Amino acid sequence: MKTSAKLFLRCLFALLLITPALYSQNAVHHPTESLDCFTILVGKDATIDGSVMVAHNEDDYGKQLVNWIAQPQIPYHEGSELVLKNGGRLAQVAFTNRFIWLELPGMDFADSYLNEYGVTICSNSCPSKEDNPELTNGGIGYRLRGILAERAQSAREAVEIAADLINRFGYTASGRTYSISDANEAWVLAIVQGKHFVAQRVPDDQMMILANHYTIDQVDLSDTQNFIASPDLIDYAIKRGWYDPTSGHLFSFREAYGSRSSLKSHGNINRAWGAYYLMNTGLNLMDRFPFSFKPGFKISKRHLMRILRYHYEGTKLDRSEQYTKGSPYELNGSMICGKATVYGFVAELRNWLPADIGCVMWLSPQWPDIQPFIPYYAGTTQMHPDYCRPGYPKSFDDHYNPPEDIHDPNDQHAFWAFVRFSEHMNQNYGKKIHRVTKQLLSTERKLFNRQKRIETKFLKAYEEDPEIARKEMTEYTKLHAGKSLKKTQKQIK
Repeated sequence: MKTSAKLFLRCLFALLLITPALYSQNAVHHPTESLDCFTILVGKDATIDGSVMVAHNEDDYGKQLVNWIAQPQIPYHEGSELVLKNGGRLAQVAFTNRFIWLELPGMDFADSYLNEYGVTICSNSCPSKEDNPELTNGGIGYRLRGILAERAQSAREAVEIAADLINRFGYTASGRTYSISDANEAWVLAIVQGKHFVAQRVPDDQMMILANHYTIDQVDLSDTQNFIASPDLIDYAIKRGWYDPTSGHLFSFREAYGSRSSLKSHGNINRAWGAYYLMNTGLNLMDRFPFSFKPGFKISKRHLMRILRYHYEGTKLDRSEQYTKGSPYELNGSMICGKATVYGFVAELRNWLPADIGCVMWLSPQWPDIQPFIPYYAGTTQMHPDYCRPGYPKSFDDHYNPPEDIHDPNDQHAFWAFVRFSEHMNQNYGKKIHRVTKQLLSTERKLFNRQKRIETKFLKAYEEDPEIARKEMTEYTKLHAGKSLKKTQKQIK
């Protein structure tokens, strides 16, 4: 080979190493990259107002319908049992909590929750190495998060309930990370197929960024205030040859249990880096991202909404070049706000107000970059009727057997209007997005500006009669959800 050719190859190789954007542009997508859920947790001392915050985009393949449900408390008589999907049984509680339920019929691992105590639950697929899982009575999978929403009064209690269920039944999916928060603290629960798991508390002054691979790294099992884990977590990893204690390296959960393809996935790395980039951390794609970090400024819900809408604008990962070459949804591959996104939310969890008022989930249907975030208070007792299939049975048993036509487009469910609008936008994204962004930000600004005044009204009503306050919250949410839907329908006529 000629010297000039060798020099060219060396320069090219160096460029690929030092330019993260180029390093990942033509990466082969791992199958998990079609399920690009994305989550951020922020401790109360890291936010602008002292609230714990959760930001989440739910990504699922195909046109997965989302029902928005306000589930009431349900009483059960003594001796009642809850039957899991694969046949396992456990005693039912006397009555369940109220909760907001974002339900994707037929999907095992996609639903999110905000219950009456402010416990917020969402999840990300995180494939593991496990190939010989221990399951008892068929294991537990989808139903796990619903049980936590029904029974837990705090994030820590939810983790403890989950730990007990995993120890008892074993977990059915390859691997998954649950983000579980309340108005006081945020937890990350990483589960491996079978009976191994670890949960870590996010420090109050830090934030955590999660794509679709495990982020929990070094584990201190003696620190029971900040870690909860299966007792043989490290011993099992040693037994399987996933960790060598004589290597001189500290035990790392993600390195021991995480699948190599998910840890090295360019889609995962790119999306996580996109959030770090917006947070001005100075990290690049070649860095090892931390479990959590202290942001350089106080975080607001606006910051998190911006991240949930991100397509790599301003970086070399943006193949659309600020939409001048086409839609980012067609050109940019795996993104935080991606083609498979079916909803996004930012939960604002405040401990100085009653949970019904202080815990609010700002929800955006379909693609958050083209829809406003509307507030849904924990005290909400009914959803706007167009946001759930008419006559749809609202129970976990029905979730497993949805009607055969559940994914057929129709004019009765708001979801399909949002889908049509996203398709409409995608046809000429660059020319349309600036006008749409102006409109949705105007809507959000009005809602943000009204928040303090409307919550003062709710609080006054709550002090007199909580039921009256919940009715007012419900009507407020339904009003703005209806307005958002009408604006969308108007734009696709």
